[in-house]
Amino acid sequence: MKLRLHRYDLPLEFEFTISRGSINTQSSLIVELEHNGHRGFGEATANEYYGHTVNSMSESILACRREIESFEFGKPEQLWQALQPSFAEDSFALSAIDLAAYDLFGKHSGQRTFETMGLEWKHIPESSYTIGIDEPEKMIAKLESRPNWSIYKIKLGSRHDVAIIRALREKTAATLRVDANCGWTVDEAISNSHELKDLGVEFIEQPLPADSSREQHQRVYQEAALPIIADENCLVEADVAKCAGIFHGINVKLCKCGGLTPGLRMLRQARELGLKTMVGCMVESSVGISGAAQLLPLLDYADLDGAELISDDIATGVVVDNGRIRLAQRFGSGVELKNKHNERT
Repeated sequence: MKLRLHRYDLPLEFEFTISRGSINTQSSLIVELEHNGHRGFGEATANEYYGHTVNSMSESILACRREIESFEFGKPEQLWQALQPSFAEDSFALSAIDLAAYDLFGKHSGQRTFETMGLEWKHIPESSYTIGIDEPEKMIAKLESRPNWSIYKIKLGSRHDVAIIRALREKTAATLRVDANCGWTVDEAISNSHELKDLGVEFIEQPLPADSSREQHQRVYQEAALPIIADENCLVEADVAKCAGIFHGINVKLCKCGGLTPGLRMLRQARELGLKTMVGCMVESSVGISGAAQLLPLLDYADLDGAELISDDIATGVVVDNGRIRLAQRFGSGVELKNKHNERT
């Protein structure tokens, strides 16, 4: 196989704010794998919170270039298994390679990626559209800029969270989901949950800091009026079993767990444990979104709006149309890069 890396800066349509900070552009690393004239693409975006930059991810990948390029072409999980020990500290980079390998394998075999994983395109949930924390009038403007979505995910973590949801509820009858991004205390989570339930909120994602005690998580799980979904508490495969009994469901993000290979296992394990399943995303292009969308047949909830948050996509692939997800016409994950300026390695 031939390995290439592409670097992009993705411009956001609106400033994007969560409880940990704000961004106006998102740095992205695209991994390209080529074999027998077919090209597969994967993506990982820089993330200050988890300590990953485009430079650090590129260095991790290039350090394994010989191992990647000498891989005897086969199933993506075989490449993942071979590389995982070298990427134990860089799941973001490993995820990008894994996504590219699945896209390539599907294109080479004449199947869509979900088919290569043994899934059927049935019972596909719609995606939510994410609205970052801001002044209520600006959050309303963002909602009204996407009036035809049926589900909105609202980032919270301020002192006026319930008031924000109340103001948004006055403007829409759509389903609202809340993501506190570790921003609440136990008492806030429980109290807010009862008020948010009255406002028609569907669930709360990650209300407490990830390092809160199991007893704290369990109290929220038992006393909250809404289902609680784990995000920062469910990063890798070993975390899934830990979430049983303190969360009602999990949100799997491929960059955190290391790609489709472990993500698929996590979702299947969650279902066995009776947990609701969700796949989320970062602010990213259609490269990453198209890969993550291949897991939709296993999901109760989807949050795959990353490419909708940027003003100039670098790729084509899966289309998210007001939340409804349409497959690309190509095999694999359906990704093709547009002819845009970037740095290539």
